[in-house]
Amino acid sequence: MNDNQLLLKVRDLKTYFFLEEGTVHAIDGADFDIRRGEAVGVVGESGCGKSVTGQSILRIVPNPGEVVEGEITFYRYEKRDDGTEVQEVVDLTALDPRGDEIRSIRGGEISMVFQEPMTSLSPVHTMGQQIMEAIILHQKVDEDEARRRAIEMLRRVGMPQPESTVDSYPHQLSGGMRQRGMIAMALSCSPSLLIADEPTTALDVTTEAQILQLMRDLQQDLGMAIMFITHDLGVIAEMTSRVVVMYMGKVVEGADVDTLFYDPKHPYTRALLNSIPRLGHDKSERLESIKGVVPDPYNLPPGCPFHPRCASFMPGVCNVEEVPNFVIEPGHTARCFLYAD
Repeated sequence: MNDNQLLLKVRDLKTYFFLEEGTVHAIDGADFDIRRGEAVGVVGESGCGKSVTGQSILRIVPNPGEVVEGEITFYRYEKRDDGTEVQEVVDLTALDPRGDEIRSIRGGEISMVFQEPMTSLSPVHTMGQQIMEAIILHQKVDEDEARRRAIEMLRRVGMPQPESTVDSYPHQLSGGMRQRGMIAMALSCSPSLLIADEPTTALDVTTEAQILQLMRDLQQDLGMAIMFITHDLGVIAEMTSRVVVMYMGKVVEGADVDTLFYDPKHPYTRALLNSIPRLGHDKSERLESIKGVVPDPYNLPPGCPFHPRCASFMPGVCNVEEVPNFVIEPGHTARCFLYAD
């Protein structure tokens, strides 16, 4: 990959939570890239490390969690007066999580939309005040200009009557309107990367479709990259160009979206795809499910963490050795011993 297209590079990322019961390896060696302007999906079951990956990038992992190893490299681009472009490389893992530099990036150049706006928005501040705070912090404008930009951003995300909605409190808005407000706040400073953590989880189907269409339109208008964190493979198929599949903190497969759906390699990816309901199937047939349960995070099995549930399990191999990331073809990797040769 050409380095002038890279926006974010994650290598061997490990984020652990140190609890009294033991250490939880929430992310245990994740690797992936995000290019400028592209939409990347991060998919997997609940508890596989998707949300913690987003938190690690922004350096907002809650205590007692911390990034213990690996690199998160952010590529910043700036145009000179003569039209040439300058690339600045920032190692996010080397920054103080409470320092000025990461705070200037967080919300300004990398923003995040959280899955439940009622727990992410302040209940005692209006929607406008919360958007204005982000604008004033990162763009150094006065309150009047910040308010004008907040109203314009609310209009851009399709908020009805933005001139009055800007003074509404979150509890006065519907779920879809709160999510639009969250997106307006995240995009108010024109970030180059938006991390969308289950952005439509609590919404009805109609509102979900509207929010996804809104995000697609805004991505094209603003030229930003989006990292979609979801367990919904339908959203992945509709919204992304490349997909990262996670299981127990590891990236087990990475490919472009068409390859992943039509030629999946990892047994876990195949099992996920086989469990999707399909039109035309006999309604009396039972849906396929992945056997077993997600392992205890305090007591992970040796070797490949998926081997107790895997239909292709090879005794003496999968339950013994750490699985490397094998390259199937350029742009397609799988962490499985089936592809060792």
